[in-house]
Amino acid sequence: MIRRSTRDRTEVQMAARGNTRRRRQVTTLLLPVVAVAMLATACSTEGSTTPTAATFTTKGSVGQVHVSDAAPGTHLKLESSANRVVATGVADSQGSLIFREVKPAAGYKVETTSSPVASSQAVTVESVESSLPPQSFYADQHLAPGFGYITTRDGTTLSTSVYLPGPVDKGPYPTVIEYSGYDPSRPGTNLLQENADALKSVVGDDPSKLCGVISFACDAPAQPSSLLARAMGYAVVAVNIRGTGCSGGAYDFFEPLQLTDGYDVVETAAAQPWVKGHKVGMVGLSYPGISQLFVAQMQPPSLAAIAPESVIEDAVRSTLAPGGILNSGFALSWAKEVGDKAKPYGQGWEKARVDAGDTTCAANQKMRGQNVDTVKVAMSHRYYPPEIADRLNPSLFVQKIKVPVFLSGSYQDEQTGGRFPLLFDKFTNAPVVHFTAMNGTHADGYAPFNLTEWKTFLDLYVADQITPIPGVVKAFAPLIMKKVFDTEVELPPQRFLDAPSVEAARAQYQAEAPIRLLFESGAGRASDPGAPVPTVDVRTTAWPPPGTKAESLWLGADGTMSATQPSADGAGQDPASRFLVDPSLAKLTTFSGDTSDIFHALPDYHWQQEPKGSAAVFLSEPLAQDQVFVGSASADLWIRTDAKDADVGVTLSEVRPDGKETFIQAGLLRASMRKVADGSTDLLPLHTGYRSDASPLQPDKWTEMRIEIFPFGQIVRAGSRIRLSVHTPGGDRPRWSYIIDQQPKGTWIDVGHSAEHPSKVVLPLSPDVLAGVQYPKELPPCPGLRGQPCRTFEAYTNTPTPNG
Repeated sequence: MIRRSTRDRTEVQMAARGNTRRRRQVTTLLLPVVAVAMLATACSTEGSTTPTAATFTTKGSVGQVHVSDAAPGTHLKLESSANRVVATGVADSQGSLIFREVKPAAGYKVETTSSPVASSQAVTVESVESSLPPQSFYADQHLAPGFGYITTRDGTTLSTSVYLPGPVDKGPYPTVIEYSGYDPSRPGTNLLQENADALKSVVGDDPSKLCGVISFACDAPAQPSSLLARAMGYAVVAVNIRGTGCSGGAYDFFEPLQLTDGYDVVETAAAQPWVKGHKVGMVGLSYPGISQLFVAQMQPPSLAAIAPESVIEDAVRSTLAPGGILNSGFALSWAKEVGDKAKPYGQGWEKARVDAGDTTCAANQKMRGQNVDTVKVAMSHRYYPPEIADRLNPSLFVQKIKVPVFLSGSYQDEQTGGRFPLLFDKFTNAPVVHFTAMNGTHADGYAPFNLTEWKTFLDLYVADQITPIPGVVKAFAPLIMKKVFDTEVELPPQRFLDAPSVEAARAQYQAEAPIRLLFESGAGRASDPGAPVPTVDVRTTAWPPPGTKAESLWLGADGTMSATQPSADGAGQDPASRFLVDPSLAKLTTFSGDTSDIFHALPDYHWQQEPKGSAAVFLSEPLAQDQVFVGSASADLWIRTDAKDADVGVTLSEVRPDGKETFIQAGLLRASMRKVADGSTDLLPLHTGYRSDASPLQPDKWTEMRIEIFPFGQIVRAGSRIRLSVHTPGGDRPRWSYIIDQQPKGTWIDVGHSAEHPSKVVLPLSPDVLAGVQYPKELPPCPGLRGQPCRTFEAYTNTPTPNG
């Protein structure tokens, strides 16, 4: 052992006494801290209990957590696995709540925020990728003819109506899907019975005797594309998106869940034993056309092809807020209408299902209080919000589509707007594309010249066989067209019926130029103006067609317009024209009848003349020869105003030698959004609409702005003149009106046309597109061109700028 000296022992003893004093000091200091901690612990635990099991239901989804069956008004919080509060909310009147935009992770739980605390079981929030079910999930679902439900990966059920062209055991059948927030899954109806009076002269008092001949009419799908596909011999699976009809969940315009749902719908339908080749196509015009673009980008492996019609190119820039100006006439009113019908029992037919004992439909109404108010969202954004709008912008994702595409649309589409040709070069990974562009209205995808090609495409890429259009469909086609277009039009002959094989037909089809251009629809049948028949049908390889060049017409004094740029030699002439901001124009449309009446051969347009002083109008000299314009155009204007911003619209029209004026196309732009974006050309000025790119005007200072004029295709014959009207946006579209910035009464806008501030309109002259093509030399009927209102031309006198 180690012994210590006396001195060592003394030092140790002294050190020990010092340590004792220090321990007493530390203890003295710690006592208050310990006391506070104990008090805090006592306070926090006083009256607390372990959370009880929640009586409400909690379900994890893709990027969301769903709560149902809570007491209405219950305050709830969402906690992560680390017990961090992620979000809070209040259960609605049906006891439901959705936590959105939740990061994928396990261990989330929902708790009440007040005592007694109730806590849910832990749930997992999935990503799109991690949520993908095994193939057995789809194969284990069985769809039968009639009404039923498809279960999606998060357990939500979507209402579905299945229509087969024959018995199940006589299949398999080529199959298509229609998927939208309208009423596609509404159970079939008897069209013969509904039209008994009209058919009485043909079949007497009992139209049901025809059901054996035209069975599709006795159990008719709710939507036209589904009805036409069924009539053509296809099986149809018609599905309501979540939050609409009898489908479960809540509604939000093309949220990610609607895309994964669409994937699940495709795979479930394709797994059915009665589906030919276990591959399906998708069909639909407008909403169900747009939905195809969103679903196809998800690349469901059993999707064979898509046939979208009358679609948007960019939800915001093409329809909701073209030029940065909210479209209240159609876009916002459509959003409100769809939102209203997504409310519990909002479409009307759901209640009958529930009254008949459909408990699933009843339960599926519970989440509707969580529907997103898309109008409110739109109204809350003055600028393009990329964090919201990019995922709603097909031009940013259609390159992901890897199946054949048949797409058609009308330049003057009164609903979606006609900017769709800008998508044509974006389908870079689709193996086959066939596009059709024409003048016309929203429903012209159902016109006979398009309908026959639609059937051909589906036969080639979904059915894998070419079959004749059933004789009964041909026989009834004129009556169907009469219903839609108010005129009887027969179906044109089908192509490829004599091909030696479907492979040979496909090879011939794919050798064609991919873009079909139809000119002067409405003028192709002299005895029937307005009937959906074109005068010219040609194909081209690109949009705009090869050889298209920018043709400038310069604005001049006294309302003139010429190919000569203003020069200093024009001194003494008015350097600009002035118009007053006219808010009444923003509310003015060119059609006020029933929505479907505008599809008629000769709708009752009321395209009014611009009020005196409310526009600056410019007119070219008569053309020396026929000219063909195909593409977008640009109104490159120098403007000056006494305000810090200006909403400006332009209308392009043809003034004919017979004294008539035909609408061609229009455009608009909020001047603060004028910054030209990357990718712009002389013919296509693009604008981001971003807040970061916005710039106010300096009052009384000249500023250049380029206004995009939407796509068009127009044959302008010799003797006609080009007219450009510059004005407050509005007054030139059938259903588009606008929410413009309020300005003081008397606010003015000058349009420059001097050497210093030269304005022009740049047109897409396409001299080669009709080279060697015969077309009528006489003017088309006016009215008559579909989607293009006609009025008697009236000369307009501009107001010169005071003091130059």
